[in-house]
Amino acid sequence: MKTIIRILFFAIIVAIGTGYYFIWTEQPQTGHRIIGFAVLGLAFVLMPLFLIHRYKGKNLRNFNLFKGPEDDKNAENQ
Repeated sequence: MKTIIRILFFAIIVAIGTGYYFIWTEQPQTGHRIIGFAVLGLAFVLMPLFLIHRYKGKNLRNFNLFKGPEDDKNAENQ
């Protein structure tokens, strides 16, 4: 999973760089499309994969900012 995330990250960085190259070489429409698809891939593919990888197997109740009454009861029982 870690290698897939790294490969996707570098592929997106290369795609953004390629998009800017196309913008500078008098093909702005193609460059904007490449950058747009790279940003969509970053937001809808890479970010969820990263979050799934980082939070797999962790108890997310420990990360709550405000603890509710049910969290206090669980803490007393442990």
